[in-house]
Amino acid sequence: MAKRTPDQTPSDASAETDAAVSPPADEKLQKVLARAGCGSRREMERAIVAGDVSVNDRTATLGDRVSEKDKITLRGKPVSAQKDTSKRRVILYNKPEGEICSRQDPEGRRTVYQALPKISGERWISVGRLDFNTSGLLLFTNDGDLANKLMHPSSVIDREYLVRIQGDVDDDMRKRLLEGVLLEDGVARFTDIVDGAGESRNRWFYCVVMEGRNREVRRLWESQGVRVSRLKRVRYGNIFIPSHVRVGQWLELDYREIADLCQTAGLETERVAKPKSSREAATLRERHERKLRAGKGRKPPRLKKAPPKKPRR
Repeated sequence: MAKRTPDQTPSDASAETDAAVSPPADEKLQKVLARAGCGSRREMERAIVAGDVSVNDRTATLGDRVSEKDKITLRGKPVSAQKDTSKRRVILYNKPEGEICSRQDPEGRRTVYQALPKISGERWISVGRLDFNTSGLLLFTNDGDLANKLMHPSSVIDREYLVRIQGDVDDDMRKRLLEGVLLEDGVARFTDIVDGAGESRNRWFYCVVMEGRNREVRRLWESQGVRVSRLKRVRYGNIFIPSHVRVGQWLELDYREIADLCQTAGLETERVAKPKSSREAATLRERHERKLRAGKGRKPPRLKKAPPKKPRR
């Protein structure tokens, strides 16, 4: 607490205290860009380092802070620093095996972004990733702030997976996996392991992790000498895959679901897009769910093989 000098009035002391605790009016540049839906914070940091961002007609550098009055451009396109330039949207995608979580792939493989709905003037940001051979729940949002919060370890959000194990799993192995195993990037552990279906050396388990490390679930099991033959994410925080959302289909979360997700991440809910009426929102949701049940969602098409080259004469 600030101390009041003898010649200082109570109002002066109060003003000084208020100034000391008031948050700064400016924010980190990468945070503003992420909130505007330009990409994740890491993507925006890379864009700044690459010289793709300018502030007030000058090339930005990593560490710059901006306010709502600053003129920001990303690759020549203007970006608003206003805090409420858009409304939060979140979609749930049931990822199939054989898709990668990148926007483009030099090998020509299908990406998860090809199955998502178009979003005008913004881009979908993935909340974490899943391996090429891992299926299940992926969340996407137009808000980089929300994506960053949901992925950050400090938010302590659990992820639940269904995994099929080939090999013997005994009580001692479970105990080691729950207490912690030293991997190449530090100690990791499951917070819960529950039996699923199967018997003998081919069994299913539900397991929960609190971090989003690269291939963490696979590496934990493989550290015990068993093989992961199937892996599917079934839950992220309070969000589950609805039974009617088939593999390769997506569903947009409603106002209440997004508000709960923001609360889990520790964010305010003012920017969640409220429906014009509860009846209208329910009608739109029911219409989309009927399409999903009928198999009319955007399923990934089979990749066509390139025609064989004609032999030269």
